Amino acid sequence: MSDTRTLDAKGQLLTNDGVPLKESLRKSLRRTKIRSFLLLLAPLLFLLIMFVGPIGSLLSRSVDDMEINRVLPETFAQYELWEDKSILPSEEMFAAVVNDIRATHKLEDSEGNNIGKNLLGKAGTRMTYEYSGWRSLLLKTVKSATKVNKRSKEEVKPYTWEAPYKEKMIKRDKRWGKVEFWQSLGAMKDPYTIGYYLNAVDLRFDANKNVIQKPEHLKIYKTIWMRTLQVSLMVTIFCLILAYPVSYLLATLPMRTSNLLMICVLMPFWTSLLVRIVAWMIMLQQNGVVNDTLVGILPCFEGMVNLPFFGEKNIDLCFSDEDRIPMMYNFTGTIIVMTQVLLPFMILPIYSVMRGIPPSYMKAAQNLGATPTRAFVRVYMPQSIPGIGAGCILVFIVAIGYYITPELVGGKDGLMIGNFVAREMQKTLNWGLAAAMGAILLAAVLILYWAYDRLIGIDNLKMG
Repeated sequence: MSDTRTLDAKGQLLTNDGVPLKESLRKSLRRTKIRSFLLLLAPLLFLLIMFVGPIGSLLSRSVDDMEINRVLPETFAQYELWEDKSILPSEEMFAAVVNDIRATHKLEDSEGNNIGKNLLGKAGTRMTYEYSGWRSLLLKTVKSATKVNKRSKEEVKPYTWEAPYKEKMIKRDKRWGKVEFWQSLGAMKDPYTIGYYLNAVDLRFDANKNVIQKPEHLKIYKTIWMRTLQVSLMVTIFCLILAYPVSYLLATLPMRTSNLLMICVLMPFWTSLLVRIVAWMIMLQQNGVVNDTLVGILPCFEGMVNLPFFGEKNIDLCFSDEDRIPMMYNFTGTIIVMTQVLLPFMILPIYSVMRGIPPSYMKAAQNLGATPTRAFVRVYMPQSIPGIGAGCILVFIVAIGYYITPELVGGKDGLMIGNFVAREMQKTLNWGLAAAMGAILLAAVLILYWAYDRLIGIDNLKMG
């Protein structure tokens, strides 16, 4: 009888309340999901507001050219009608510039405050990114184009400049007679552009918006990208070479000794990064600890060393004050300091994986006839690959965007792309170019993750 009461007419199981068991389980599962979502809602909103939102806003600047189009709409409309861009445009183009300047100069916000002057200043700055000199030329023209007669100061018109404008503008500043200034408008005529991305790899638009190479004296970013990649790869390789034996030692020593050495590995995290870099600056300078030590301990064998197999005689092996090695404000200093700073990030993932490898595997391989070296290479090393992959990804990603170390010890030969991103944001105020370079860095990191997933697998990634 109890079995028949728990079934409905369709043969479905019922709960004590008479609800089908399947529907009851579905409701229970839905409540669990809603409860879990509500628990995650606060950190999710924090992540969106404080991380995803600002990054998205910054990256949107890398393609946004709407502000300059707001200031010069009539000018860009006339630019589309300009057929032969190898000669100066017609009077209509000059008149369009003046009209746009005057219309923008009068713009006000909802509270009646003038915003046109600020927009014209920003437009001049944006135009200077494409061709040097635009800002001063535009602001100089604004003063003449918006000046009114003294008798009608309260009126916007009559202006002292009247059509035709071409001769007046060229007379006011000869740069208006240079076709290069007009041609540079072609890169800004669309509300959305990839011009910043092209600039980040030493390319640009021509007058017809074809992609061309920059002049040779303006090509700097490809060199910086290659240097950034080179430094990141070299630092990752050096950290791996130094970290692997240290991690193996930590994983195989007794726990008491291993914990003591682990404190030494973690000690840099308890010391200010700035303090560590300054300490390296003292050590690596020309009269620093390293060079003084080399001068003091390396003897001189001038005229005493012969290498008959190489056909060399009387080799000078003297290390004196003239032979001090430059290790500061150059590529070498950047590599040395970044390797020391990032070394713990490589040791910890590898150590955590090695700690979980049973020592009996090595003993079993040797009992089966393998030499210790062969057992290590064939048995132990493959099991440590997840830690190696995690450490390499972590070090490379941190290194590729490094800023403070190259800034302090790199000099002109050790600067990386992160330093140029900061320069564009803080000094030149070219946020579009900075955002484009940041987007390229982000894409490089995502490609690295994709490549790692294809070769090794993200599921095998172990950070601890």
